[in-house]
Amino acid sequence: MSSSLLADAALLANGSIEFNVSGVVDQFWRLTVDGLAYGSIYALVAVGYTLVYGVLRLINFAHSEIFMVGMFGQYVGLMVVGFSPSGNVYSEGVVLTVVYLLVAMVIGMLVSGLTAVGLERVAYRPLRKRGAKPLIFLITAIGMSFVLQETVHYVLPKLTNKNIGGTNAQQPIMLVQPTEQFKLFGASVTNVTLVIIVAAVILAATTEILINRTKFGRGIRAVAQDPDTATLMGVSRERIIMLTFLLGGLLAGAAALLYTLKIPNGIIYSGGFILGIKAFSAAVLGGIGNLRGALLGGLLLGLAENYGQILFGTQWRDVVAFVVLVAVLMFRPTGILGESLGRARV
Repeated sequence: MSSSLLADAALLANGSIEFNVSGVVDQFWRLTVDGLAYGSIYALVAVGYTLVYGVLRLINFAHSEIFMVGMFGQYVGLMVVGFSPSGNVYSEGVVLTVVYLLVAMVIGMLVSGLTAVGLERVAYRPLRKRGAKPLIFLITAIGMSFVLQETVHYVLPKLTNKNIGGTNAQQPIMLVQPTEQFKLFGASVTNVTLVIIVAAVILAATTEILINRTKFGRGIRAVAQDPDTATLMGVSRERIIMLTFLLGGLLAGAAALLYTLKIPNGIIYSGGFILGIKAFSAAVLGGIGNLRGALLGGLLLGLAENYGQILFGTQWRDVVAFVVLVAVLMFRPTGILGESLGRARV
């Protein structure tokens, strides 16, 4: 018997893998509500992967760091307008809370969007002009991911002199105290959960309309389907690519705020890594290059990992998410919906 099999057998013998079916049944609705909240965040980030892949056939692994930069952007932005993160819940009234939330979202989206555009301009555009092979793009994306991550890790603290960035997580932003709004089959639904799910659905629906019902969206679909013909028809390929990166970055910035509402102490230089992998998995699960697939994949992944952490144990939460991905792809290699952006229906 190999060492890995022995290790797995030992885990089972020690009870490290649970099969708590009754726990899932008893907490089904609570797990569902919480899973939809996490899945909504995954879905917004997954749309960024889907858009770039649909247009360029590029897996932009630096997109997770675009999300991370958005978290730090909103954090610095709030400090600039007078909000001082203290770890305590902000309690100066509903109006100011809403104002700070809007400021955080706008700044986070702008920072992520501009970073995504800068990434495309600095890292990917020169490669396209030189006719680089897909593998070169992939390696560059991974490299830029580390560049952005380590910039926040080592460079940002020196630039700000305010303990922003570095190794430790930032002081939590607590703009909203989670409070129960109503119960769904006995499961508590908080204001934070409602904000996350509703905001994600609105943003995803807006993106869907933008892609399928506007001139800009037709340009994206044209470039995704046949870039050469699109160029002959007067579509600026470079402009479409830049705006696609911008749109994906804006959505990642919005997801950054929703994530910090759910996990206030999650603002750290490595905070986008695992979430980015899950969002990419969500895009693949739903059908890479399919906007609706990204939304569906994100929601399913959030639900699967939430059920799995009770069924098998909390330490297996991430493993369950990726096992579900592999299982689906074994039977549906193109993902659940499996329709590329270039062939999407209007």
